[in-house]
Amino acid sequence: MSDLEGAQGGLIALVPAAGIGSRVGGPVPKQYCDLLGKPLLVQTLERLSSCDAVGQVVVATANVDPHFDALSLTGVRRVTGGATRAHSVLALLESLDDHRDGEWALVHDAARPCVRHEDIIKLVNTVASHHHQGGILATRVRETVKQTDLQHRILATVPRTDLWLAGTPQLFRVGQLRDALRAALSAGVNVTDEASAMEWAGHSVCVVEGHDDNIKVTRPGDIEMAATILESQTQR
Repeated sequence: MSDLEGAQGGLIALVPAAGIGSRVGGPVPKQYCDLLGKPLLVQTLERLSSCDAVGQVVVATANVDPHFDALSLTGVRRVTGGATRAHSVLALLESLDDHRDGEWALVHDAARPCVRHEDIIKLVNTVASHHHQGGILATRVRETVKQTDLQHRILATVPRTDLWLAGTPQLFRVGQLRDALRAALSAGVNVTDEASAMEWAGHSVCVVEGHDDNIKVTRPGDIEMAATILESQTQR
């Protein structure tokens, strides 16, 4: 059994939530939009906390965040995030004690409240059984993909056979991810997710296929979609 398999139940879930989510609109940042009677962020944190693989949840928020202060959360630790997602994740990692460098962290979007526990377990088991240095949940690209120029004129049809849409959680060792993010940010690399930093650092990262209903709330209509998904999952 690998150390990752033995760590199930003690994984650290890290949730960057310091952004404003302006594309959703409304009077509050998107992570605090109402979703079935609770803030979106609370739905996400509760989904992670209730997963058997997760032992601790840490969230990064803006330095001044009255919305988070008003929440009644137990078992969730808070740190101050940074100017970008990558800086917030780095702040989360740097808040952990050095002796935890060899442990495994799940980094998950605050705006993905519908992730299934079974997909988290599948991610953990796949990374453990194939001895990768990390892995991410993702979904296959199923539509025809077009590449265009700046005037939106089609230049090519891109083969979609090996294309995936990256999602979260993304699973890596605390120390390796922290070092990769530090180095990538220092080098000016465009870090769009944790895997991109790990890839840049030369680590082996695998893709694990998850369910399509692990959506990221980005636009106003996504709130209604997430509510429908959560209700459907609850019924099942």
